[in-house]
Amino acid sequence: MRAALLYSTAGSLLLSALTTAPGAAADRSGAAEMRGTAVAAARAKAAGVDFGPCPDAQDLPGSMRCGTVTVPLDYARPDGRQIELTVSRARATGKDPHHGERAVPRQGALVYNPGGPGATGLYFPLIGLLPEWKRIAAAYDLVGYAPRGVGRSAPLSCKDPKQFFKGPTQAPTHPSAAYKKERIAQARAYARGCAERAGDALRHYHSLNNARDLDVLRAAIGEERLTFMGSSYGTYFGALYATLFPAHVRRMVFDSAVDPAPGRIWYRNNLRQSAAFEGRWLDFRTWIARHHDVYGLGRTAREVRRSYERAMARLAAAPAGGKVGPGQLQEAFLQAGYYDDQWPHRAHALSAYLKGDPGPLVEQAARHPEAAAEAENARAVYVAVECNDAPWPTDWEVWDRDNTRLARVAPFETWHNVWTNLPCAYWRAPRQRPLDVGAGPGELPPTLILAAERDAATPYDGALELHRRLAGSVLVTERDAGAHGLAGGPNACVNGHMEAYLLEGRLPGRRAECAPHAEPKPAPAAGRRSAAPDRAGAAGQPR
Repeated sequence: MRAALLYSTAGSLLLSALTTAPGAAADRSGAAEMRGTAVAAARAKAAGVDFGPCPDAQDLPGSMRCGTVTVPLDYARPDGRQIELTVSRARATGKDPHHGERAVPRQGALVYNPGGPGATGLYFPLIGLLPEWKRIAAAYDLVGYAPRGVGRSAPLSCKDPKQFFKGPTQAPTHPSAAYKKERIAQARAYARGCAERAGDALRHYHSLNNARDLDVLRAAIGEERLTFMGSSYGTYFGALYATLFPAHVRRMVFDSAVDPAPGRIWYRNNLRQSAAFEGRWLDFRTWIARHHDVYGLGRTAREVRRSYERAMARLAAAPAGGKVGPGQLQEAFLQAGYYDDQWPHRAHALSAYLKGDPGPLVEQAARHPEAAAEAENARAVYVAVECNDAPWPTDWEVWDRDNTRLARVAPFETWHNVWTNLPCAYWRAPRQRPLDVGAGPGELPPTLILAAERDAATPYDGALELHRRLAGSVLVTERDAGAHGLAGGPNACVNGHMEAYLLEGRLPGRRAECAPHAEPKPAPAAGRRSAAPDRAGAAGQPR
């Protein structure tokens, strides 16, 4: 499960404080790891963060500064091997964007994670330059970071990046036995590569450690209590954090929530995601059909699907520009399932291709070798975290049975999702036991959950489950909409609830509803992505 945007490079805890954490949480997490987190956080609080120029300073506004935070590779051994996480920050402007002469009190730091696993939040502070975020940027230091394994933060790699982008590729919705055998061999090789390249360190890249890292980061930036926003996968380890460190929470926004039920991490969540994408694919085709006069791809969703299948067959025989095959077309249209502002230019590319002009499709769907290293790193982190987090079926027959059945009714994403996650069947590192996320009445400050009713990447049932598990949480639903990542996007109602919460601590009733944002207008030009992030197409199956 993924996401990304502006946040990818393409564009205090004292020891005594943690000892007061609930015993149940300590037992569930591991007492040694809890003590190790306390040790690391105390050190980080004392050291702080020495912010200076960012590694890519020549391309970034001067207001954003970068530094590092040191965390243990293994929290059970806080004096053992250390790794560094790269952190970024833009100071609160203190200026009311609507009344420039009015000063805005600083409320601390807002820490953000865009999801993935495998996405970087390092460029998050730049979000404060956008109009939708200026009020929040006035009150908060905006803090982003690259989680462990990502970018410069002890990067993971499972494969030579030069071999990572292979294309053009096929994308059969009902693969043959021979094709399955080929993909099984690839999954085995990928899992083997992760183990060989990372060695024993591989076992320490997982969501529980991401939550612990977040507490050390909180201490390093001088925050007694954390204000955090997580999108997509970021909601999962944000929920782990809330369960482990409820006394360290100030405010938390869960944007497009992952279902945190232990039995659904991650195999069953991926099955549910594949099923949900079929509905979102139908939404997209229905929209294209309403604009047949613009795109000429069909007057019904069924006719649009036939146009898409005709393009897939043609690309299988002769890849567009020698670069775009069925696999690249499917990945491009899968991204449109996340963000409906991509619908116009994806539809335009398909229409132009079928009319004899492959240029727009090649431009949108071709892989770029210069991005291979970043993409390979993102995928390595995605696979490592999801494989380490929980048990997975190790018998191919289980995968084949479940997904063959699912593909009969939801062919669009099902097998793509299988190939993304199949290395977990052959994983060599030990598995974690998923934490039973939850907070009872009074254990956690009120939190805010944002969810779109037809989100496919993180289906809506996940938001309902998280809401049920976190007492005092409030769920804001965008009805009849399916964009993934709502914060700072085109829905003023959703943004209003987010601002009221972050700026004033004010929440609506137990649940609130917002009307859907306007559908995109048909046009060949690319639309602007929503300001909220996750799973980047490069990372695997975005969340």
